[in-house]
Amino acid sequence: MSSRLIRWSCFAIIIGTLAFGLRTLPAQTPSPWPPDAPQHKLYVIGNAHIDIPWLWPWTEAMNVGLSTFRAALDRMNEYPDFKFTASSAILYEWAASADPAMMAEIRKRVAEGRWGVVGGWMVEPDVNIPNGESLIRQGLYGQRIFQQLVGRTSKVGYNPDSFGHTGTLPQILKLQGMSDYVFMRPGAHEKELPADVFWWQGADGTRVLAHRIPMSYGLVRDIQQHMLEYLKLEEPTNSMMFFYGAGDHGGGPAKETINSITEISKLPGAPKIIFSTPERYFADIAGGTNYPVVDDDLQHHSVGCYTAMSEIKKDNRTAEAALVTGEKMAELANLLVGFQYPKSDFANSWRKVLLMQFHDSMAGTALPEQYVVSRHAYGYADEVADQAINLAAAKIAWQIPATDPASEYLVVFNPHAWPARLKVQYDLNWRLPDDPAQSNSRVEDEQGNAILHQWTAGQTVVGNRRGLVFEAPMPAFGYRQFRVRHIDPVAAPQSTVSVTERTLENEHLRVTFADDGTISMFDKDANAEVFRGGAGARGVVIDDHSDTWSHDVRAYTQEVGQFGSATFHVLESGPLRATLRVRTRYGASFMATDWMLYSGARSIEARVSLDWHEHQKILKFSFPVDVQNPVPTYEIADGFKVRKANGNEDPGQRWIDVAGDRNGSTYGLTVLNDAKYGYSVQDDDMRISIVRGAPYAHHQPAKLDPSKEYIWQDQGIQTFRMILVPHSGTWQDAGIVRIAEEMTAPVPVLYQGIHRGTRAQSASFLSVDVPDVVVSALKQSEDGNDLIIRCYETDGRATKATLDLGLVHRKWTGSFHPLEIKTLRVPVTGAGSIREVNVLEQ
Repeated sequence: MSSRLIRWSCFAIIIGTLAFGLRTLPAQTPSPWPPDAPQHKLYVIGNAHIDIPWLWPWTEAMNVGLSTFRAALDRMNEYPDFKFTASSAILYEWAASADPAMMAEIRKRVAEGRWGVVGGWMVEPDVNIPNGESLIRQGLYGQRIFQQLVGRTSKVGYNPDSFGHTGTLPQILKLQGMSDYVFMRPGAHEKELPADVFWWQGADGTRVLAHRIPMSYGLVRDIQQHMLEYLKLEEPTNSMMFFYGAGDHGGGPAKETINSITEISKLPGAPKIIFSTPERYFADIAGGTNYPVVDDDLQHHSVGCYTAMSEIKKDNRTAEAALVTGEKMAELANLLVGFQYPKSDFANSWRKVLLMQFHDSMAGTALPEQYVVSRHAYGYADEVADQAINLAAAKIAWQIPATDPASEYLVVFNPHAWPARLKVQYDLNWRLPDDPAQSNSRVEDEQGNAILHQWTAGQTVVGNRRGLVFEAPMPAFGYRQFRVRHIDPVAAPQSTVSVTERTLENEHLRVTFADDGTISMFDKDANAEVFRGGAGARGVVIDDHSDTWSHDVRAYTQEVGQFGSATFHVLESGPLRATLRVRTRYGASFMATDWMLYSGARSIEARVSLDWHEHQKILKFSFPVDVQNPVPTYEIADGFKVRKANGNEDPGQRWIDVAGDRNGSTYGLTVLNDAKYGYSVQDDDMRISIVRGAPYAHHQPAKLDPSKEYIWQDQGIQTFRMILVPHSGTWQDAGIVRIAEEMTAPVPVLYQGIHRGTRAQSASFLSVDVPDVVVSALKQSEDGNDLIIRCYETDGRATKATLDLGLVHRKWTGSFHPLEIKTLRVPVTGAGSIREVNVLEQ
């Protein structure tokens, strides 16, 4: 073979080999990441959401928490880059009790920066239903536990699973030492936000940097696909948190997931992936300048939760008011007469209340046995408060002389920092004259001034027990003794309040009842009917086939009937008040409403007993206010929120107001209550949600089987109160917040025996000189024995207030911006100055 042929053969072999190689090499796989992926940072947050409780009891959640914490520590030993984040101080406390060695490990990991302590609260609570003081106490007790157990407090608020977030929360978070907030609900399909990272501005102007979790707090599979979805988000920062780990029933990050994230981080073109904690994330993005501002509350998710499980809703409001009043009375008696302040009892009671406020518990979406637990927990808190109130009152009253054996003496206490006329009813042995037109009793204050009163049926029927009813004119935050004595029968005082089977009337209001039990209310001062069409307080029954949460529901609109077929019965007709009982019915349900009008009152009270036996229906009371351009205002935690009159179901606290234009002036109606939290306003029709009839923890998409039996919520008798306050001018002008405080706080009344004493028969120990500042708490400090006073501005306007602290012979003056919360720490010994502190009392 010639050399030329050899060269050609070799060339052909080479070419063939190359061609074969080109055919057999695999095609290059395109990168799944977008070109700009390396410019993004994903802070991966290992966590394990634990519901305390939900479909399981709190005891199960406790043990789930223990195993989840143990697993997280084990993962840290196996993966040096792994970090874990956990909230809820109660979980840490349970862990410390069960396994002190494990808590020592956690404390070490916290110090290393590998265990993120978030939330700062006892639990992840509902934050629409608890009042402002409860939200404050979540941080007061939660942060103390964190400091004690892990050596530091939380800097990041953390409440991903709660069903909406009240607009006053940013200020409370800041006052608890937390400048950032993580949440997930409402999601993007429920509330449109300009971005998932934003400044959340509270009702008072306070801002926290917020991060809405875009997908889920519990991603466990398809991690790379979810990361790709994250990179598609349009955000003001290229840095986002990515949450992963099995949750609800705990569990946390699995090895497979951690391995997957580690491998994904090594892929060409991937974003930068950082095992991290929320605290580090917020620290890294704190310098950003493009974050939008959201000046709104964060609603709505699961609007049925405002109303489901009436019992826990009423128990919550009752216990909140009782504990605050108990603390006030105990500290008053402590400083005044040396009463031993039961600090640990109050702390334990608050902690029980705060645990019951866990979001699935408070929302009414837990298993039935949780509401047996809650009944006992709230009962414990009420008993502690009741003991404190009455033992403190007794120690003070023993020093007030009551010397006439022929008289009965009552000492009434006012827990409010303003003079008030408090309604008192107390059963005594009293034989009335045979002639009902005569009176043989005189009630008088310490100066001998006669107090208008009347007798009503006692709570028992044995003997001559009767209810004494009077309005007690009270000094600010103090007490007054009232003497009840027999007199020769005289003509009963002329009354300015009257009642028939269809009317109630006094100097200011005339209320007329229709055949169906609805009311017309004529405001004599405004010379106008309050209700459009003269039909207020209509009990509207609406179809509600949604699940227990009312997922994907914004409004309840499909009316199917109303309570009617009314009967009427006059219960009381006296010089002080008149009461008319109205009985109505719908289906298998019955309602008795005692409408009560006082002499001289510009409001009317309704005491309602509802016997509910409906399923998959919701009952609302309708109050169509006859105004133009109606504006609804809802009380929220330590503040208020103006909302749209679009019919949506919204959360509120003790009152809702609708005001608008009437003949060129502002006119409105406020409805207050002691047990309800769900409201709606469609145009001028203001409605209060009273009760639903859902099965326990029915969650879409599951469908109810008509052939099966279910356990239904809210069946049977429940009671609650309402006060209707028509007003010319605004709700601020009408003093609505003070009316709400007087309605819900218990009025301590103590019967005195006969004894000598040296203390004055009336005294005041604290007062505030402006109507728009409320003293919301007065207690002994958690550390030491200083006096803690908390107050907030109620009306949304800047003000300057002076507190006269007669109790410790001092005064304090300060300026409040609109809706500002202030906490004062007052030394009770020595000459130290009064200091403004945060809600952690620091």
